[in-house]
Amino acid sequence: MNQNLDVKKDLCKQAEALKNSTDWKGTTEKIIHLQREWKKAGPVLKRNSDELWKRFIAACDYFFEQKNKNFSDLKNVEIQNLAKKKEITEKIALIEKKSNTEETQAEFRALMAEWNSIGHVPFKEKDQVYTDYRATIDKIFTYLNVDSSQRRLDSFKNNLKEISAQGENKLYREREKLVRAYEHLKSEIATYENNIGFLTSSSKKGGGLIREMERKIEALKDESKLIEQKINLLDEKV
Repeated sequence: MNQNLDVKKDLCKQAEALKNSTDWKGTTEKIIHLQREWKKAGPVLKRNSDELWKRFIAACDYFFEQKNKNFSDLKNVEIQNLAKKKEITEKIALIEKKSNTEETQAEFRALMAEWNSIGHVPFKEKDQVYTDYRATIDKIFTYLNVDSSQRRLDSFKNNLKEISAQGENKLYREREKLVRAYEHLKSEIATYENNIGFLTSSSKKGGGLIREMERKIEALKDESKLIEQKINLLDEKV
């Protein structure tokens, strides 16, 4: 029984060492493991049994109470965040009633930045609130005549917070993907610029080909500039 007593004392110490942890998932698994070990441990003398059990279960209960309180608080915060995001989406929709001025465009970008700065919403509402927001800003982009490159950059900024929430590895993978795309574009531009040197504009056909290749080069340069801006945004996060 002395051996069982030592085992249960050690389990008490382990539970007490874990009770203040805020690693909710990992510690839950550890506490459950300790509870299983407690059940497997043999009996101890009655005078020790009640005291040890109360000590052990108090530590376990304390951890789970704090965990439940945290998730209850988190749920309330997410509900508040949802209301804020809906309110900002409604404000963005009203921009269509205003004149297309620099002040209006600045307000639009400020509202998008504010929407993006708000934290998580309830999981079941996440897709719908984003869909509504996306549809609203697309409509305002059209109203304000914002060009497609700027739209794509703004969209990337909106998605960046979600990427950041998935950890640094996700950011690095996204950056590597963009760098590969950037290098590929640079290679394409160099190929077109080299090929254009072999063409002559003296003929109607040659002139048409040159203009077509110049348009392609310009489009590729615009795309590479956009990717470079995305990479710079990522570099601010990593």
